[in-house]
Amino acid sequence: MIALLTGAGIALLFSLVGTPAFIKLLVRRGYGQFIRDDGPTSHHTKRGTPTMGGAVWVGSVVLAYFLTHLLMWLLNPHGGGGPTASGLLLLGLTVGMGLVGFLDDFKKISKQQSLGLTAKGKLILQGIVGISFALLALAFPDENGLTPASFHISLVRDIPWLNLAFGGTVVGAVLFVIWSNFLVTAASNGVNLTDGLDGLASGAAIMVFGAYILIGIWQRKYACSIVGTGNGTCYTVRDPLDLSILAAIMSAALVGFLWWNTKPAKIFMGDTGSLAIGAAVAGFAILTRTELLLAVIGGLFVIISLSVILQVGYFKLSGGKRIFKMAPLQHHFELKGWQETTVVVRFWILAGLFVGLGLCIFYAEWVAAL
Repeated sequence: MIALLTGAGIALLFSLVGTPAFIKLLVRRGYGQFIRDDGPTSHHTKRGTPTMGGAVWVGSVVLAYFLTHLLMWLLNPHGGGGPTASGLLLLGLTVGMGLVGFLDDFKKISKQQSLGLTAKGKLILQGIVGISFALLALAFPDENGLTPASFHISLVRDIPWLNLAFGGTVVGAVLFVIWSNFLVTAASNGVNLTDGLDGLASGAAIMVFGAYILIGIWQRKYACSIVGTGNGTCYTVRDPLDLSILAAIMSAALVGFLWWNTKPAKIFMGDTGSLAIGAAVAGFAILTRTELLLAVIGGLFVIISLSVILQVGYFKLSGGKRIFKMAPLQHHFELKGWQETTVVVRFWILAGLFVGLGLCIFYAEWVAAL
């Protein structure tokens, strides 16, 4: 618990202090956001606002994670509490996807337009990062033979009959890579689509990471290596405590960023932040064995993504008709006359309800297994 609070405090400090310094740097270089001409007219005043703020979030997370473990080692050199395979893998996934977003943001800025990487190019780069993470997550077994990820699809824990390795290890690895890459790409794009209003994606992600703080702590308390496997309520998750520390660091770093990102935003996270945050969310789901539960915990990201899928699909099938005034969904309500702050707060409420429901499902499963 000391490491968790220490990490969160360091991340909050770095983010709070680092973001305004980064804003000054971006302003000097003229790195500002470009706004879609077909979007709400109220957004045109945001043109030129510094973007790529997600770089501060990623940097704060990396620095806080390693500094926290260094401090814990200095306090207890023989405690064995250094960085874990799960923590490093999740950190690598986050940084890797952040780099993809950075390339996208930098291309927008350098070409002075609102379009960055092509859809195909972005998917290829996301695939490289996601596949690398998936393959490495099946390696690095601990002393109990437990790897960061498993071949099973999970809800609250691995589902025994949903074993992707039914045809052998190679088949399982291929299927897991496909499954993991789907989760990472879907989540990163979901957060990216949500990042359209001041503070919306940041506030929602803070709550999602908060859920994984609690899940990690609970899984650590009832780890099979600690309580045994007798009653069937234990969790076979590698490094749950380190994952909860990393979730706290990510959540706290976002709180610091949100201080500057709330309306009127002094900086936008850009694809650098939204892709990194989405990848981290998917990584937590994979490593904590809560993959299907992510659809509930990250429910706001799901419905916003679905609004785009439905809009595009219906537009093509109907010959130009639309379900919503504009997609993603948050812009539909803006065009209906809702103030931006109203949309953000109400969507935060929805995000909180989804997170609460996900935690209820997680706990209810544990109670039912008693």
